[in-house]
Amino acid sequence: MLPIAETNSMQASQTTVTPAELDAIWTKITWRIMPIVLIAYVMAFLDRINVGYAKLTMQQDLQFSDEVYGLGAGIFFLTYLIFEVPSNLWMERVGARRTLLRIMVLWGIASTATAWVTTPTQFYLVRLLLGAFEAGFFPGIILYLTYWYPSARRGRVTGWFMFGMPITGVLGGPLSGWILKSFDGVGGWHGWQWVFVIEGIPTILIGVLVYLLLTDKPEQARWLNDREKSIVHQAMQVDRQGEDPQESHGGLRGLKLALGDSMTWVLAFIYFTCTSAVYTLTFWLPTMVKSLGIADIAQVGWYTAIPFAFGSLGILALSRSSDYFRERRWHVASTLIIGSIALYATTLTAGAFFPSMVLLCVAAFFIFGCALFWSIPPTYLSRQAAATGIAVISSLGTLGGFVSPTLIGAFKTSTGSISTGLFAMMALICAGGLTLLLIVPKTAVRVGRN
Repeated sequence: MLPIAETNSMQASQTTVTPAELDAIWTKITWRIMPIVLIAYVMAFLDRINVGYAKLTMQQDLQFSDEVYGLGAGIFFLTYLIFEVPSNLWMERVGARRTLLRIMVLWGIASTATAWVTTPTQFYLVRLLLGAFEAGFFPGIILYLTYWYPSARRGRVTGWFMFGMPITGVLGGPLSGWILKSFDGVGGWHGWQWVFVIEGIPTILIGVLVYLLLTDKPEQARWLNDREKSIVHQAMQVDRQGEDPQESHGGLRGLKLALGDSMTWVLAFIYFTCTSAVYTLTFWLPTMVKSLGIADIAQVGWYTAIPFAFGSLGILALSRSSDYFRERRWHVASTLIIGSIALYATTLTAGAFFPSMVLLCVAAFFIFGCALFWSIPPTYLSRQAAATGIAVISSLGTLGGFVSPTLIGAFKTSTGSISTGLFAMMALICAGGLTLLLIVPKTAVRVGRN
């Protein structure tokens, strides 16, 4: 039996809570908020990476080079970086529901507008707008989860949230391939134009759904009774006992603290390598699969779903293992090192289909597992500094999403191959894993007990 102080505005009393009751409460919370969060992230990731599938025909129709595509895919992250911290600070003031409504409606409009692109300049502009509008969604959700879950449970729920990345590939690959093939010529449009319209408009509708169904904080949840709210409140208070109250600042003070803390920059670099790995895989996977001799566009979509399915397993397995062993550093480092080596090794198989697909599946299993990284910053940062700290780390680290596709696109244009670019990315990503092991101390990664 676990003692929990049960309090409300009128009185305070001591009660006991069994582990089974605690599990039941967080299971209730998880089933109430995580499906909504997961669906929202699936749409976010789909609208972010569908350009990789559209590229299969869009590049030829618009006469875009690989360099133009790589820059357009990556330039999204420049405005994403600029607006990410302000968005998270605003979410602290107005709540998650209103913030996510604004973000999802605007990015849905921008994603849909990509269908009307005809020049590189227009392509860059719409990607910049998409980055500006979507900024704050990801760190906002990470911050939102800190309102609901103690650190001991956060690894698993973070994994469930990040599960949206590979699931998007599993579903989005075949869907995009089918749209590219089946809708080509419909209404006088190319198939890639329909990809952006059909996958962009639902985001607007889901943004409204998120606003209607999500609850900002536990104390506002009408679907929790008073006892459950009290237990959640006390469990979160106990989990935060290790925080330094002198560091509990939000707003500009929290931003100054975050920027002045060397560990923020270390974590940002590690996340930079995480995003480099994820977007190297997601933006270029359709092209890599097509290069294995798959000529049919629809089949490319189905084959890309296979590595993404292994990525889904990787997130679930590694996040569960991390919570079970109450260990973060080695788990995250292994995803970066093993995943990047496997991805580069695909260049050594001489285009052989089966070994290349096996290596892509291994790479996806570990690379998507690096989603576990986001269980580390919230435990290092204090509760009030989390809004700014998480956004700073996410903003700086997100540059990896700009660097990796841009770098590989430039190498492919100049050399005709992505092998040199993949080697450079492997070296960078492995450096991120080693940095986590050698510089981030165990004491900076606090994992509470259930």
